[in-house]
Amino acid sequence: MLLPATWGMDARSPRFREGRSIDTTMGFTPLDGPMMGSRSCSVDPASDMRDILAPVENVTRWIEHRANELLRTRNAGVKRVPFNRAVKASSTHQEDFVLPYVSDLKNVVDMDCMRGAAIKIGVDPLGGAALPYWEPINSIYGLDIEVVNSELDPTFSFMTVDHDGVIRMDCSSPYAMARLVSLKDSFHLAFGNDPDSDRHGIVTPGAGLMNPNHYLAVAIQYLLTHRPHWPKRSVVGKTVVSSTIIDRVVLRLGRQLCEVPVGFKWFVPGLLDGSCCFGSEESAGASFLRQNGEVWTTDKDGPIMDLLAAEITARTGRDPGEHYNALEAELGISLYTRIDAPATPEEKSKATEIVGRCSDRIYPGRRANYGEIDPCTRKLRCDWWT
Repeated sequence: MLLPATWGMDARSPRFREGRSIDTTMGFTPLDGPMMGSRSCSVDPASDMRDILAPVENVTRWIEHRANELLRTRNAGVKRVPFNRAVKASSTHQEDFVLPYVSDLKNVVDMDCMRGAAIKIGVDPLGGAALPYWEPINSIYGLDIEVVNSELDPTFSFMTVDHDGVIRMDCSSPYAMARLVSLKDSFHLAFGNDPDSDRHGIVTPGAGLMNPNHYLAVAIQYLLTHRPHWPKRSVVGKTVVSSTIIDRVVLRLGRQLCEVPVGFKWFVPGLLDGSCCFGSEESAGASFLRQNGEVWTTDKDGPIMDLLAAEITARTGRDPGEHYNALEAELGISLYTRIDAPATPEEKSKATEIVGRCSDRIYPGRRANYGEIDPCTRKLRCDWWT
C-alpha cells in the first residue's frame, strides 16, 4: 500500500492499493494527517463542533502564520535535501503511476465506444500533472487526441491571465481556458484540467467552455441511463452550493439526491461502498463508480470526467453542450455565478463572525446523518453540521 502526500493549504494524502486510489484526506476528510484550515483531521464531523473547533482553529491559525513567516523569508528556515542525495537514499524507490491508471480507465469509461466513433479531441493539461498521461491514453486506446499545450513551466508564464490580471490555473474559467476555447472549432470536443488534475473544463464547438454545473447535470443524466450495473439505490451527491439543475435531473430520473456541505470528503464513504454512485462539487470536481458499480476512487478525478464527455459524444452523437441545451429546454433555465473578492485579515475575521451568527440562527446546533430528509428541500442530507 502506498501513501504519497502533498503539503500546504491544499495538503492531502491519498491511499493506493494495487495501483488504485481507495481513500484520501482531501477536502475535509476526517482522517489523521496534516492539520489545515479546511480539515478536521481525526475529529468526528458529527460531533458538536463548537466545543472542538476552538483548539483546532488555534492550531490552524498558528500553521497559517508560520507558513506566511516562511514565505516572507523565502523559505530560509525550510530544511532541504539535494535531489541527487534524495534519489540515492534507501527509502527512495520508483513507482509507475501512469500505466496502471491508464490501463484501468477502460473499467470506468467506455474507451471502445470512443475509438469506434473516431471523434477528434483537443486537450490542454494547463502545464499540470495530466500531461504525461494523455499520450499513453491516446496510443493504448487508439484515440484521436491532440495535446495543444505540452509546456511544463513552474511559473505558468504560458497562461492567459484571469479577469483581474492574475494567473490562475482554473480550468472552469473562460479566461484561463481562453487558448483552448479559441480552438473549439478545430475539434469535436476539447477539455483541460487544473495542474493537479482533480478538476475538469469541457469545451464544445457550440457552447465554448461549459459552465461546470451544466456539464455535471449532463454527466449525471447520461451515467444514470448508461450504467446498468450501478446499484439502483445508490444516491447522487452534490454540494449545497451546486446548481439546482442537478436536483431536477435526479428527480426526473427517480433517483435520490444527497446534498452535502462544501468538501469532497462527504462523498468518500459512499463512493467507497457504492452507496453513492456520483459525487460532485460546483467547482468542476467529480468522481463516479466503475462501470461494474465498484469504487474507482474517492477523490476528484479530472481525466475521467474529460473522457466521459468523449464517451457521451461518441455514443449519442451529440456533445455535452447540445445535451445541456436539451435539458434546459425541458427543465428550465438555471443560472449560476461565482464572485471572488480580495479581503484583508480583518475583513475575513468579520465575515467569519457574520457567517457563524447566520448559521446559528438558521441551523442552531442542528446535525443530520445519512438518510435524514431536509424538511424544507425534501432532499437527503449527509452529516450536515454548522
